[in-house]
Amino acid sequence: QINFVACQLFALLAAFWFRIYLGPSHASSAVRHAFATLFGIYFAVFCFGWYSIHLFVLVMMSYGIMNMASIPNIHRYSFVVAMGYLTLCHISRIYIFHYGILTTDFSGPLMIITQKITTLACQLHDGIGRQAEELTAEQNRLAVKTRPSLLEYLSYLLNFMSIIAGPCSNYKDYIAFIEGRHVHMKLLEVNWKQKGYNRLPDPSPTGAVMYKLCITLVSLFFFLTLTKNFPMAYIIDNEFLYKTPFLSRLGYLYVVTQAAKPKYYFAWTLADAVNNAAGYGFSGVDERGNFRWDLLSNLNIWNIETATSFKMYIENWNIQTAAWLKRVCYDRAPWYPTALTFILSALWHGIYPGYYFTFLTGILITLAARAIRNNFRHYFLSSVPIKIAYNVVTWAVTQLAVCYTVAPFVMLAVEPTIKFYK
Repeated sequence: QINFVACQLFALLAAFWFRIYLGPSHASSAVRHAFATLFGIYFAVFCFGWYSIHLFVLVMMSYGIMNMASIPNIHRYSFVVAMGYLTLCHISRIYIFHYGILTTDFSGPLMIITQKITTLACQLHDGIGRQAEELTAEQNRLAVKTRPSLLEYLSYLLNFMSIIAGPCSNYKDYIAFIEGRHVHMKLLEVNWKQKGYNRLPDPSPTGAVMYKLCITLVSLFFFLTLTKNFPMAYIIDNEFLYKTPFLSRLGYLYVVTQAAKPKYYFAWTLADAVNNAAGYGFSGVDERGNFRWDLLSNLNIWNIETATSFKMYIENWNIQTAAWLKRVCYDRAPWYPTALTFILSALWHGIYPGYYFTFLTGILITLAARAIRNNFRHYFLSSVPIKIAYNVVTWAVTQLAVCYTVAPFVMLAVEPTIKFYK
């Protein structure tokens, strides 16, 4: 964990240096690709030692598939190999390390690389193997028309900005960033002459980076206080289960679930800040004219904590993984897309039984929440007070449903999960 934080802080400094001294106006795309790749490899080796060989093996296997497989099957072969290799590594965590391996082991970067491999394979299949009219608007926009070179492929998968904690980004966005077109493309979507500008502005990520670093510091504070003092294990303590009133148990469940979040807020927000510091992650201009640097953001904390539906909650939690699941599974599933997407999410996370309790429960909660919203919400929109009351109730129910659903995800094993659900 110390190595993880050290690498991310060093990556933050390297990102500022990368943007200032190796910007597109100072260095060629090849130099930027090479620097990003070499630093990424160094961080992986420093953080994970010889375990990092798994990352490089999977990357080279996937590059071979990308160049040798037929375009109609490239996304299938890439998916099977990447997910298969990841699953074998997940199995080793249980049967070799017996649940004892640290949370910051090599499987984290391997999960991100798996997302990138399958994302690029699907987008390459869309760009070369399918007709434009067969694609959705988003698939058309992200389709990749040519196979990447080895350097581009390594840079996309192993760059120092995302190798430790992600997030997954689209290949075309990453290449546009390396080639210096990333911000310019987004700025061209706005009519700046109407806003009184004679030329395109030059957005700086410094403000966004400072804001996100403040969030990481607050998250770190809560992690060192709340997380340590409210362990999830207490909710299955016999004395707690049999002597604490039911409503008190529900209240404590909410507290311990809240206490489990800061480490994710810290890791994902810091990773977002690293990418922004390098000049990557610009998403355009909002309705107020503010520059937005949330293209790669993995969470929206306000929307998570105020979510009044299960759908709203999961759409704002681990956003880039949700986008990956949608692009490689939900949009392509021949049947039962919701169920298959949850199952893939569980498999991607690992083979701990708790993951499957969480994601299989998530299917039922999602379908139930959707049915209730579609059948009852319109009865509560007649006046502002009634709508506010409805929002308060659905907020409380959503938060407790999430707590109930994710508790096994934290506990991992079967016995504590069954005990908790009983």
